Amino acid sequence: MGSGANVSSGARTWREATETALYGPEGFYRSPEGPAGHFRTSVHASPLYAGAVVELLCRVDAALGHPAELAFADVGAGRGELVAGVLARCPAELAGRLRPYAVELADRPEDLDPRVSWRDTLPEGLTGLLFANEWLDNVPVDVAETDGEGTPRQVLVRDDGEELLGDPVSGEDADWLKRWWPLEGAPPGSRAEIGHPRDAAWRQATGTLRSGLAVAVDYAHGRASRPPYGTLTGFREGREVRPVPDGSCDITAHVALDAAALPGGSVVSQREALRALGVDGARPPLSLASTDPAAYVRALGAAGEAAELTAPAGLGGFGWLLQPVELPPEALGIGPSGGSSGVWESGSSGV
Repeated sequence: MGSGANVSSGARTWREATETALYGPEGFYRSPEGPAGHFRTSVHASPLYAGAVVELLCRVDAALGHPAELAFADVGAGRGELVAGVLARCPAELAGRLRPYAVELADRPEDLDPRVSWRDTLPEGLTGLLFANEWLDNVPVDVAETDGEGTPRQVLVRDDGEELLGDPVSGEDADWLKRWWPLEGAPPGSRAEIGHPRDAAWRQATGTLRSGLAVAVDYAHGRASRPPYGTLTGFREGREVRPVPDGSCDITAHVALDAAALPGGSVVSQREALRALGVDGARPPLSLASTDPAAYVRALGAAGEAAELTAPAGLGGFGWLLQPVELPPEALGIGPSGGSSGVWESGSSGV
């Protein structure tokens, strides 16, 4: 990799390049097939996931005293798969009070339930549940890499994916690295993704809640286990590919959820969170196979889906950042006050 590059070399920072590649007029996330055409999230893996979100929504509703109107905001909604699943499984009593929002830059899907308000920004003053599934990982960030002297420098990238080293990291970027992902003394070639734009995005999102719970779910890492060479990568048609900022692939990087957490927030694994919400992957008793074979087959299929959602080396290793707003967290039965440890470290990758 070269060093000392600047904008005149035809290269941009990864944050600038990713913004255009994902969200520009011809960006990846504006393509007709949407994210589901390229990679599989927990939402696509099983309807049990939407069922768990409904369970959490009901607990938030109860903790808020069953308000006359309860919001559910699906942030980074893709093509509305999660919000549609939530509406399909929502109890009738709650469905009559539910105000569903889908927040996404792409156009509204034609077949989406008309009850859903499709927006490109969150409304203010929400009371309810804000749920961001694999959203923060697509908030563009810059990348730093240590040079031969161990100095962290900005990584610049051309449209064909070729990288060059730019100027030394400074200002807010340097401050964030020093606190959350120190590179001082690291070997040459060590890399980090500079996460303060994600911290700001999460702060802005949770700021739209008057009261309730905000949840960010992502493949992530904690300060004690930052990956030494970063995690920036691409996905296309279900496969991991070299990240090239030309709009042809998703560009993503793991999230430092511990840095994004606001006061009162906690991070647990998806395995812990889903088990607390009733998704445990337990196999049905064999006796059911003889008394009700069809029920046994259905239960066995559900157990397999639950196992995938909670597998520690896969989707179960994702992090859930739980951010209560004017809400007693112990009332939710999830997180450090609700039976989970609240202690989380993971190096799992996305699926």
